[in-house]
Amino acid sequence: MATDVTMPQLGESVTEGTITKWLKKPGDPVAKYEPICEVATDKVNAEVPATISGTMKEIIAEEGQTVEVGQLICRIEEEGAAATEAPAEEKKEEPKAEEAKTEAPAKKDQGETSMKRRYSPAVLRLAQEHNIDLEKIEGTGAGGRITRKDVLRVIESGQVDAVKAEKAKQEAAPQQAPAAEAARTATAPVSAPAVSDGKPTAGITLEEGDQEVPVTSVRKTIAQRMVQSKHEAPHAWTMMEADVTGLVQLRNKLKDEFKKREGVSLTFLPFFIKAVVDSLKEFPYLNAVWGGDKIILKKRINISIAVATDDALYVPVIKDADEKSILGLAKEIHRLVEKTRSGKLSLEDLQGGTFTVNNTGSFGSIASMPIINHPQAAIISMEAIVKKPVIFNDMIAVRDRVNLCLSLDHRILDGLMAGRFLQAVKKRLEAYGPDTQI
Repeated sequence: MATDVTMPQLGESVTEGTITKWLKKPGDPVAKYEPICEVATDKVNAEVPATISGTMKEIIAEEGQTVEVGQLICRIEEEGAAATEAPAEEKKEEPKAEEAKTEAPAKKDQGETSMKRRYSPAVLRLAQEHNIDLEKIEGTGAGGRITRKDVLRVIESGQVDAVKAEKAKQEAAPQQAPAAEAARTATAPVSAPAVSDGKPTAGITLEEGDQEVPVTSVRKTIAQRMVQSKHEAPHAWTMMEADVTGLVQLRNKLKDEFKKREGVSLTFLPFFIKAVVDSLKEFPYLNAVWGGDKIILKKRINISIAVATDDALYVPVIKDADEKSILGLAKEIHRLVEKTRSGKLSLEDLQGGTFTVNNTGSFGSIASMPIINHPQAAIISMEAIVKKPVIFNDMIAVRDRVNLCLSLDHRILDGLMAGRFLQAVKKRLEAYGPDTQI
């Protein structure tokens, strides 16, 4: 008996993975829990283990193919199954086999039709909001079922206008006289249609020298999540400026000794995260997620940090950040950054984030409007620290200033609470001085 092996869930909110390499081929013996293939997702690269011992019977998903979670990737024949199944197969009557063959396609077609028209509440809501005819969308789910991802793909690619236009055309067709329709067709300008085949480049003119870069699975997932966040969470944005002259003096005083003693660089980020986590304790609604009919306040404070590589953005998590000192935070940040850039992040490193801190100031940004890391309630960015002439103690002085930018989910938070939280972060940052203990 052959056992189906499906794409496992390789991380929180991971919906698909790309088969990068098969470690077994048909006919190879397989031990239980032995890796059979390597899979890449937007979060992590991992090996998929065998669920039983036996022989690799059939590979369904080829190398380079992107497969949804739960979709069949291969079949493994269990140990001893071949010997017991052989006699049974010989006893099968030939007419019944032929009958099954003729019935199978019909049953499959009926199943696909019924599955295609079974729409989830999320799919129906999206279709209603954007006036999309679901009959015009090709489903990629089981049995041809239309998934939420399929509808989002149509919205992202610009097909919505084409689908609306086609729907309007069909509704108006019975009311149009043949002569009027002919006149409309004759006078209408000829233009390339909006996306009609699902390809994002349809309708776009390619000129000499243009290059088409295939979208990687990581980039594709990032795009889908950004669209999901902007579509589902009503974003609001606010910014405050903080005087961090004391923090700059403290860091300059400690950085050389810290590097020699600890072996890692002392950046501004751990100071910033410490101010954030202490403020999250004071304002727990910032450390929350939207639950549809409820708001879930998270007990643990797990800080997601954005780490960029040459081709993607990863968001590893500092677990229980509120229990760590600035020294502990600095070491944890260094560990996660090194693992990200060497491609060695584990699933544990990427799961459980409750609030995101982004250090856009590291590359010179002075203001940004970050997109919330769904389903978290908010994300904060620390911008570049710059020297400015300001009024200080009724005198003009040059001080180190930084912008703190907060994006928030307006379903969970209002401006008052968000403003008070940002004030608390600002106050804590401005409290750092040359004598602060870390």
